[in-house]
Amino acid sequence: MTDITIPNVKKVLKYLSKKYKMAIITTSRRVDFELIHKNRGIVDFMDFVLCVEDYEKAKPNPEPYLKGLEKFNSKHFEAIVVEDSQRGLESAKRANLDCIVVKNEFTSTQDFTKADFFIDTLNDLENIL
Repeated sequence: MTDITIPNVKKVLKYLSKKYKMAIITTSRRVDFELIHKNRGIVDFMDFVLCVEDYEKAKPNPEPYLKGLEKFNSKHFEAIVVEDSQRGLESAKRANLDCIVVKNEFTSTQDFTKADFFIDTLNDLENIL
């Protein structure tokens, strides 16, 4: 995720889940995602998780986010994406969604010029929403 610890992430997500519908839309295989996130408690705050098996075309194609909008029964102007990769940002923008980029050391050299907002950690998310 970012440089904040899992307990802090859970605290932020718990707070946000009381005010917003949330999902994880990932290009990971479900078996890998579940292995990585087992016992972290992050998924507990999500309405659903879409993995690469749940759509035909992966990010940067817009299909993953369009599937998410469909599952939420929402319009593009009712949602915002939080991303940490250029492929994810491109997918969100192609789906006509606003996108917040969370900075991290692994993607610091990627092109995020299309992002609508930047934050250093998920703790900063509430200030934008």
